[in-house]
Amino acid sequence: MERIICVAGPTASGKTDLAVALARAYDGEILSCDSMQLYRRMDIGTAKPTESEKKGVVHHLFDIAEPDEPFSAGRYQELAEPILQDVLARGKTAIVTGGTGLYMDALIRGNSFAPAPVPGLREKLEQRLAEQGAAALLEELRAIDPETAARLHEADHKRIVRALEIYEQTGVPMSVRDAETRAVPPKHRAAWIGLHFSDRAQLYERIDRRVDLMLKAGLVDEVQGLLADGVPDTATAMQAIGYKEIAAHLRGECTLTDAADAVKQGSRRYAKRQLTWLRKNPEIFWIDRTEHPSLSEQTALCRRFLTDFGIT
Repeated sequence: MERIICVAGPTASGKTDLAVALARAYDGEILSCDSMQLYRRMDIGTAKPTESEKKGVVHHLFDIAEPDEPFSAGRYQELAEPILQDVLARGKTAIVTGGTGLYMDALIRGNSFAPAPVPGLREKLEQRLAEQGAAALLEELRAIDPETAARLHEADHKRIVRALEIYEQTGVPMSVRDAETRAVPPKHRAAWIGLHFSDRAQLYERIDRRVDLMLKAGLVDEVQGLLADGVPDTATAMQAIGYKEIAAHLRGECTLTDAADAVKQGSRRYAKRQLTWLRKNPEIFWIDRTEHPSLSEQTALCRRFLTDFGIT
């Protein structure tokens, strides 16, 4: 059996602490599964663990891309799969953890992805978006892929363009590709552990406290430094929660207090989306942090679950 443990949950739920505890208990190494922690020089706003928080555990897939570099789930899978295989080949336990559910699914399921975009196609679609408006392109998508169109909001320009791009490239609707991917058995069998709070207010308090600590740790300086280094505020990395709001403050569009409030609100909304994604997975063993607040309690629950799963 492959010794793979996935530790999932919303932002600020305590995934890092539990993953490190499990890595120490099961001779493991951690594979980060976070679409923003993979960027260099983006440490504070992504809550990248410090050396002291790592507690000597080997961590992979941090600092592997520049902030102005585009990244994707397919690229993550390409980089993470060989590392996963190496960790397992050395007899270690692979602890996969992070807040990006799409990346985690890509690694464990071994999803196939649409081919790289044809040069110029995305630009052509984006130009049409600017000229004709999102409603027109969404209506076009509805004619060829009604299932995908039904779950996209008119404001979701990026996904509308991507769905049309995939269809124009492959002739296959995105919803069909997704269904075919789901029908394929997962490449890896992992023990899934999820953290949540039955008292949602506790999670929101943790989020607010984390944002306050990020600001005290120098988040404004971090964002300012990235912009000074030439990273455009339109780069995907700079659209991350915590970075786009601070960038707006630095442009003089809002006060720092308003920016901080926006980061907190955006993080709460993101947490809801993360939980919605994770609850689609019936294999997750959920730990309620409201009922089990201490790390020792959580680790004990994990040990019993992992023993039943076959990881000892």
